[in-house]
Amino acid sequence: MQRQLAPARQSASTNPMLPVIQLDPYTIILMSTLMGGAMSVVLFSASRSFPSEIGGLREWGGALLCLVTGAVLLALRNGPMPKVVSMLGMNATLLWGIGLTLIGTEKFYGVRPSWRMVQGCWGLGMAAIAYWMLAEPDFATRVAIFSTFVCACYSRQLWLVVRHGERQFPTLFFGMLMLVQTLVVIVRGVRALYDGGISVDLLRPGPFLSVYMATSSFMVLMLAVGFMTMATRRLQTILERRSTRDPLTQVLNRRGFADVYARERALMQRERRATTLLSIDLDHFKSINDRYGHATGDRVLVHVAGVIGKALRASDQVARFGGEEFVVLLPDTGLERAGNVAERIQEVLRAPRKDDLPAYTASIGIACQLNAEEDLDGILQRADGALYRAKALGRNRVEVAEPASLPTRVALG
Repeated sequence: MQRQLAPARQSASTNPMLPVIQLDPYTIILMSTLMGGAMSVVLFSASRSFPSEIGGLREWGGALLCLVTGAVLLALRNGPMPKVVSMLGMNATLLWGIGLTLIGTEKFYGVRPSWRMVQGCWGLGMAAIAYWMLAEPDFATRVAIFSTFVCACYSRQLWLVVRHGERQFPTLFFGMLMLVQTLVVIVRGVRALYDGGISVDLLRPGPFLSVYMATSSFMVLMLAVGFMTMATRRLQTILERRSTRDPLTQVLNRRGFADVYARERALMQRERRATTLLSIDLDHFKSINDRYGHATGDRVLVHVAGVIGKALRASDQVARFGGEEFVVLLPDTGLERAGNVAERIQEVLRAPRKDDLPAYTASIGIACQLNAEEDLDGILQRADGALYRAKALGRNRVEVAEPASLPTRVALG
């Protein structure tokens, strides 16, 4: 019998049609530890080099370090360290790492971090895990407690993505990964309660364990990659904004205004509608800087940008062209409405204010574009000409430029 069974056993093990594949848990832990450590370095480096508007990178880097530490403690459960110490340490670091991912995501979206909630849940979770490890050993209950905490943190992050996330691929990618990871954790917790934890022990080989270990380790790293992708997309948005926005007043700069005007001019060519430009310059601004200082002068510029913005529609655009000069683009607008907007701006600037800013006024030149053949330089030149005339006539007034010497095809709106 032994002679007959041996060849059969050998043929089954070498038969390519009957593979038996089981992933070694220690190999998975080692690979996830190495990759997690490398990804944490990337996140910490990004936190030092990215703008301060992008929060959460440091917390996610710390979370990966906690997960790496937990994996090391799990691998040492049968080593020189006492098993109880290694297992409690593993649960403590893993739970804290998951909590840090929540804090990081909240900081990324500008939401007040839930430190008290994370600390409280971590303390209660560790107390419960310690009780069911030392007083009444119950592996299944410990897995259920761990899964509940993790599921709560991941569910909160899913809510943040739905509530505050931009409708862009990086956000959708991160949200889908978070959803998959949440489902994996739920399945493990439910399965632990169903079979007493036999199939979910991390160091007991088995089909479910192999799938869980591979999926969980892979998804944790992918979540970090997804978060980094969102941070990189926000960095791109910030850099684009900085390249088209005035850093002091946060209105458009000359480059941003040129891009907006180019799009409006293309619409004008198709729809044959009028566009009007306001050229606004503060009166005697140099004397404000000389008398009150440049800090006060900067506050005046921020104030006038706000005044102009409140007088405009959502489709209108305002830009700072340097110094104390502002330019306003009024699409689908003729001289009558443009004049009303200019008067409204001047009325607000003349009105008494409760702040401590010095009194100031502005001169405004208006130029209406009726033909798309006129370019930005042409209409700016006409608006500036009207502005200079307002200055020459005593300042604190509105002047209208002569029509362009181009054939007009639409009437004033």
